[in-house]
Amino acid sequence: MVWVSRERERIWMFCCPFMWKSGGEDLQGFYPVRPECQSDVPRTRFKSRAGKTLSARRWHAAFTEDGHLDMEKVLRRIQRGGIHPSIKGAVWEFLSGCYDPDSTFDERTKLRDLRREQYGSWKEECKNMVPVVGSGKYITMAVVSENGQPIEDSSVENQGWIVKDAVTDDRVLQWMLSLHQIGLDVARTDRYLSFYENDINQSKLWDVLAIYTWLNLDIGYVQGMNDICSPMIILFEDEADAFWCFERVMRRLRENFRATATSMGVQTQLGVLSQVIKTVDPRLHQHLEDLDGGEYLFAIRMLMVLFRREFSFLDALYLWELMWAMEYNPNMFATYEELENRNNAADDPKLLKRYGKFERKYVNSGNNERHSNTIAVFVVASVLQTKNKRLLKEAKGLDDVVQILGDIAGNLDAKKACKEALKIHEKFLKKANRQ
Repeated sequence: MVWVSRERERIWMFCCPFMWKSGGEDLQGFYPVRPECQSDVPRTRFKSRAGKTLSARRWHAAFTEDGHLDMEKVLRRIQRGGIHPSIKGAVWEFLSGCYDPDSTFDERTKLRDLRREQYGSWKEECKNMVPVVGSGKYITMAVVSENGQPIEDSSVENQGWIVKDAVTDDRVLQWMLSLHQIGLDVARTDRYLSFYENDINQSKLWDVLAIYTWLNLDIGYVQGMNDICSPMIILFEDEADAFWCFERVMRRLRENFRATATSMGVQTQLGVLSQVIKTVDPRLHQHLEDLDGGEYLFAIRMLMVLFRREFSFLDALYLWELMWAMEYNPNMFATYEELENRNNAADDPKLLKRYGKFERKYVNSGNNERHSNTIAVFVVASVLQTKNKRLLKEAKGLDDVVQILGDIAGNLDAKKACKEALKIHEKFLKKANRQ
């Protein structure tokens, strides 16, 4: 698909697997739930609100004739009411740093074509090693042992394909050892959604994760990446576009998944969370410490998969775009593409308005570096604050903490959680500066 004009960019309205509907529609219809799973899914709170939610009309009106995007206007609308499902994919490409708002339609078309070609090349490379890649199937049983020897009885589970010769290349072996684990996770990912009743869609998810893992063996595959990737497979019709959006989102999350024999990267954020609660709610922190919960390991899942278990599918996407809008930095694209011409908000006060309200605080303080105290940490803190009384009164052990926090599924309001997160962040900065 070649997009060379503003009109063609509107095709995005139809690129979502579920068609555009008029105002007042049931938004859950964009992501239908299998009938037998209805009772097990958290209820959806998000509603498209006229004058607040970023609609298709408002989105297309934010572009100039040649394609420059008024990101300030878009961020303001997202932070007020989220993004309508019909245009999520298109907007996410800018929020995640896939594209520069200052680029033109023609420039983005060329870049999109180059990226699709690059993805196709990587996919072919992986397919040459493992023919199941791109076949519409996926692997769920180990194909090699840890010493690189083929596992002959894996053929039936792995679509009739087996490794014929011993694998001696360490990189290839590391990658092949992860493929069945990716497959096992894919089979469990968002199974309540009708979208994944189609095996082809599951295989797309497996392909994207397998290719991403091949390109990022320093991190490898870690459970939870499937939960981050799944929405991209649903939002983007073209697999390559889904890959690139996932790859950009992982730029901000990948360190959480980095693991060693003794630690996981997410522990850095858990350490920040501990400092935040200790500063803004010392009584709760002390109580958690007394329960041997001072390392906040019970919050790992929230940070690793960005609250996918605590919200319905649609509400989780709403929360993500609120957080990304609040953290938005107009230099993201240039940073990811390793370009030199980056804008400096300190030199141009008008540029500051193009930052998300959370990120703006760091720019104002002169701290432009990527920081581990992302808004997600403060959203977790806001969740703990909402359960403060129950945690202090009822939690006698870590199992109680986990159970109390488990009760929040389907009962959280994404926008309220973000608002409270900003308040806690403000309170944390003020108290931390006094110390």
